[in-house]
Amino acid sequence: QVQLVESGGGSVQAGGSLRLSCAASGFTASLACMGWFRQAPGKEREGVATIGRGGSMTYAESVKGRFTISRDTAKNTLYLQMNTLKPEDTAMYYCAADREYSVCSGSALLRNHDYWGQGTQVTVSS
Repeated sequence: QVQLVESGGGSVQAGGSLRLSCAASGFTASLACMGWFRQAPGKEREGVATIGRGGSMTYAESVKGRFTISRDTAKNTLYLQMNTLKPEDTAMYYCAADREYSVCSGSALLRNHDYWGQGTQVTVSS
């Protein structure tokens, strides 16, 4: 059974840090395009970061220099380290996977994903 299970969300003050995890099962995450998305109330889901099979990464401009995507092959888990958090980072965060991909980017993964997780809430207060 294929599953993506996110964890690590919470409430922090501006300037704080959180690390999100996305545990994958039923497939090998390191061979897929994996990514993080977020959706704030009343807004569209947007790509945050992606990582491809060879380790290439993409980031949304709004998080560059503050967020880092990584994965642990042995644990089949994707991570998002979020530093210097801002109130505008408040959203539900989701991970997604595309097992057969040609392009690994936020827009491509949003169109072509195979799986979504259930999401984890991040709230940043000022």
